[in-house]
Amino acid sequence: MIQSIKKSIVMLLLVVAYTSCNQGPTLQTYFVDNQVKPGFLSVDAPISLLNIEEVNLTEEQKEAYESIDKLNILAYRLDNSNMAEYDVELANVKTILKNPKYEELMRGGNSVDGRFMVMFIGDVDNVDELILFGNAKDKGFVVARVLGNDMNAGKIMSLQSVLKDMDFENANLKGITDFIK
Repeated sequence: MIQSIKKSIVMLLLVVAYTSCNQGPTLQTYFVDNQVKPGFLSVDAPISLLNIEEVNLTEEQKEAYESIDKLNILAYRLDNSNMAEYDVELANVKTILKNPKYEELMRGGNSVDGRFMVMFIGDVDNVDELILFGNAKDKGFVVARVLGNDMNAGKIMSLQSVLKDMDFENANLKGITDFIK
């Protein structure tokens, strides 16, 4: 009797482990799988890397900034030698982002300059992960995961005006901007 209970528990644990691990690819696994592959640039950085502290922030922007812990950035640079690989990698990212757990917040751009999407996991008032995805046919693509605690999508979006005015050439992200140029 005890042996059959033990076997049932082990079988149940195996089923739970299999189903919880078999949820398809995620951005996190995509980052890990590709961070050292040729053509990719990967950066894991604290939010302080952006030097936003030097900018005058509204109270809402300051609250949003302080809710962010770090950025995971993965970029793929397109050139004449890797166009087929680029198409495959771009399709992989787009497939991952079609998962219903990634909710779209906004999108924009055009076919000439490039397109972008802002997505998130969680709910608008308590975002677990904010995803910024952009691609341009002549440059490549960038995926950024914004991770933090008690992030609010609306408040984080208020930071876009600060980012527009930032001097990325002199910020600590110059390596990334140079990679994408």
